[in-house]
Amino acid sequence: MSGTGAHPAPGATASLASRLGSLVHGLPRPCVLCGSWDRTGLCRQCQLRFVATRPALCPRCALPNAGGATCGRCLREPPPYHRCVAGVLYGFPWDRLITRFKFRDQPELATLLADVLADVLTDVLAQNQPTPVDLVLPVPLSASRLAERGYNQAWELARRVAARQGLPADAGLLLRLRDTPHQVGLSRSERTRNLHDAMWVEPAGRARLAGRQLALVDDVLTTGGTAVAATRALLAAGAAGVQVWVLARTPAPA
Repeated sequence: MSGTGAHPAPGATASLASRLGSLVHGLPRPCVLCGSWDRTGLCRQCQLRFVATRPALCPRCALPNAGGATCGRCLREPPPYHRCVAGVLYGFPWDRLITRFKFRDQPELATLLADVLADVLTDVLAQNQPTPVDLVLPVPLSASRLAERGYNQAWELARRVAARQGLPADAGLLLRLRDTPHQVGLSRSERTRNLHDAMWVEPAGRARLAGRQLALVDDVLTTGGTAVAATRALLAAGAAGVQVWVLARTPAPA
């Protein structure tokens, strides 16, 4: 029955919601760093100051290295992942934003932070032309940690970065079998022990990973222990190769 009281079709409702979302996203708002008004949430001046001015980084561990060549440590002890791309170096002002995003229940920062990583990633991958990625995965949280936080910050980044790259993403293939103590403040060796056998791919998921090139996304890379554990689990499940994409890279560990 038609009439003025008829409800709009689901497709029309979704289209209207999409248009409204795009309109709201384009409205001016304060820059999250300096407070000046801009349409992106990160003003042009802050982009130039805090994103565009990046030192050359080692392509394997994403630590500063003259000329952007593979550093001596990675030549001696190469990590199991073949590339690491970092959006920014961890420090002011990113440390504050990541803390708000990760620990202070502000998942709405994910879009802005994912855009920072995606922009850098586009530039880096265009210059280096690495093996194409087939699937994007987040570093997983345990069920108890996910319930505590309410969202996985790595997944919030991964799914947005994957969309920007035109790639599929999946949060259910790589699992964290057990909860581990917070990594903050742990040494490299302590982090390695903390994560031993913590990551796993179920047999049912291995067929989707077999022979595929994967990108593993996380918010921060510190000692690399989490990325190493996750990469080893993915390679053991049959992945052909793994590269790591992180929002921020901390200074070299002691």
